Amino acid sequence: MQTNKHIKSDNKENKKMSRLLRIAIGIVVGGTLGYAYYHFIGCTSGSCPITSRPWNSTIAGMVLGLIWTIK
Repeated sequence: MQTNKHIKSDNKENKKMSRLLRIAIGIVVGGTLGYAYYHFIGCTSGSCPITSRPWNSTIAGMVLGLIWTIK
């Protein structure tokens, strides 16, 4: 039989894991959307600092995804 202290500890660990999972999903989705923005809209002249290269727009999307998921 589990004690209340043990149950509270498991619940806290589950909340931490779900928070990390939510942040990871936010980073992945943000990076995907950042790359999609580069691919479909992008800047062909090369004068746009963020959207002229795929790595720049992907990293910018990942940062935005991280910001959106952190509370």
